[in-house]
Amino acid sequence: MRYSLCRLNIIGRSLAVILILTAFLFVRPALTRADDQPDSDQDGYPDAQEIKHGYSPFNPDQVKITESDADTDGLNDYWELQFKTDPYNPDTDGDGYPDGTEVDAAYDPNGAAAKLPVGLEINRKQQQLTYLVGGQAWKKFAVSTGKASMPTPAGTFQVVNKVPKAWSRAYGLWMPYWLGLDRGQFGIHELPVWPNGYREGADHLGKAVSHGCIRLGVGPAEYLYDRVATGTRVVIK
Repeated sequence: MRYSLCRLNIIGRSLAVILILTAFLFVRPALTRADDQPDSDQDGYPDAQEIKHGYSPFNPDQVKITESDADTDGLNDYWELQFKTDPYNPDTDGDGYPDGTEVDAAYDPNGAAAKLPVGLEINRKQQQLTYLVGGQAWKKFAVSTGKASMPTPAGTFQVVNKVPKAWSRAYGLWMPYWLGLDRGQFGIHELPVWPNGYREGADHLGKAVSHGCIRLGVGPAEYLYDRVATGTRVVIK
């Protein structure tokens, strides 16, 4: 009996080892060294192959492309490729501002003082707002859109006005960092604040509970307010 138990333990350990090795082989990308293809980080693996498997072609360590920032400029290596900046130069256009700082402020990191187009996309099903910079999904934030009885309308709109602390006469509360849409009939704003100082909770984010507006959390609302101008295109789907 003792022999049988011992044998079962050995078999069990062997199976565990096999399963671990199998998982490693299937999960770990099969990178193949090559000498006749571009290899920016000189690690022996072609750039195209590293990008295909989600690794940075600018970092000799096997680091995910979204987790590597070879020149520490605030743009990870994935964004360096998307914005066509120099992954080894923190200030591609030489204007004195790091590439990451410029993109975050919607300036072109490849051309001094040139602005990048920005836009907003709101997905009611996912309860998510995407901030687009230069056509790229730069930031994503959780939102709360209109409840079933008062849905947020779908369509393409423009920001028609901006008010740092708008007042809702209909509901008697403050709507900080207001970005008005559709002639100001509804808009994007921070979680509302009642006159007594009570702020409707962050637990509303990710749920369709508003009266038709798009609510953002504390922080993201101010971030967008500072970067989105009147006339900015807003797509709600």
